[in-house]
Amino acid sequence: MTLPPASPLPPPKERRRLREAASLTQAQVAERVGVSRETVRAWENGRTTPRGLRREAYAHLLGSLAEETAETSAKKSLEETEAQHAMGGRDMTVGQSARERADKAVRTAVPAADPTEAAPPPEARAERPLSPAQAFDALYAFCAPALVRQTYVLTGRRELARESVERAFELAWQRWPEVACDPDPAGWVRATAYDFALSPWHRFRPRYRHPEPPPSNASDRALLNVLLELTPPQRRTLLLYDGVGLDLPETAAETEATTPATANRLLNARAAVAARLPDLSDPTELHYRLEDLASTERLRAAKPAMVRDGSERRARFWTRAAIAFTVALIGTTALTLRTAPTQYEPPVPPGETVLGVPPRVAPGPLSEKEQKLRAKLRAQMQHGPERLAPRAE
Repeated sequence: MTLPPASPLPPPKERRRLREAASLTQAQVAERVGVSRETVRAWENGRTTPRGLRREAYAHLLGSLAEETAETSAKKSLEETEAQHAMGGRDMTVGQSARERADKAVRTAVPAADPTEAAPPPEARAERPLSPAQAFDALYAFCAPALVRQTYVLTGRRELARESVERAFELAWQRWPEVACDPDPAGWVRATAYDFALSPWHRFRPRYRHPEPPPSNASDRALLNVLLELTPPQRRTLLLYDGVGLDLPETAAETEATTPATANRLLNARAAVAARLPDLSDPTELHYRLEDLASTERLRAAKPAMVRDGSERRARFWTRAAIAFTVALIGTTALTLRTAPTQYEPPVPPGETVLGVPPRVAPGPLSEKEQKLRAKLRAQMQHGPERLAPRAE
């Protein structure tokens, strides 16, 4: 259907919201409409308004995105309701009523492919709660794509961003009962991924010693360079507050800092960014630019099944390593007890040299003079008292 020349358009903020809800970048929207990325950015900021055929194409695209958003929100409401029922967050009555509303929204937004086929009743769905693997996959599909892009903005490394998110979800699967009962599972995974990404030990890994290629866009490259010059706490605070959209207490809680300290970090980070890029002195514009920087990189997360398998393999490896270490420690202790002496034996002190004592002279052969003297003494009569010799009577 051809739209009239003056087709109505939603407000600029609604245009951006529809694009972000459909997981589209400004470059993708510009390619569909037939304009440049800077033009789409100006439309979303409200600086300019499309006209003519471009306005018709842009309005038609926003209308289709609004329909897709309504359909996605209805399905997401149903998945969240089933996930909460599987986690035990609500009772059966509340779960059934919420599921009925979600089913009604899905039937209203998405017509059935076959009109003669009846949808299963909500009671039948209530009997099939989500398994732990299904609930984990739903959380992963909801958080992983955006979290990888956020971690890339935090670190400036694509491979490290993917690895951090995968490690965070592997740890979440190992502690799934704890994560499932957490009031904010997405925040739990996000905090774990950020902690791993900002670890200082990555500098010693050979694969992360050299910088990665920067973004192709000059403005995105300049913003990323400014962010990487900030300290890790300031960069994390700025991303959580101006990028993710958390409020100040939530940002302070996730960064494990007080609210005044978090506010000071945020102000210092904004001042540093504004000093290098004066166009981003407005927090709203900074928020849009951070989202654009995160959406320019096409980073894909791994499949949830691969993450769960990797988590289980890692858990088995460390379990076997702990068992082997324990067995080796027990064997070493037993060998030590078997070969150790049963009583104390004082050590023998080493010998010491004594000075000032003349060496002992060993007897040697007699000289000629000494031999003559001995012969003379033996030949002469010995004068003296008579020897008394006992006699036997």
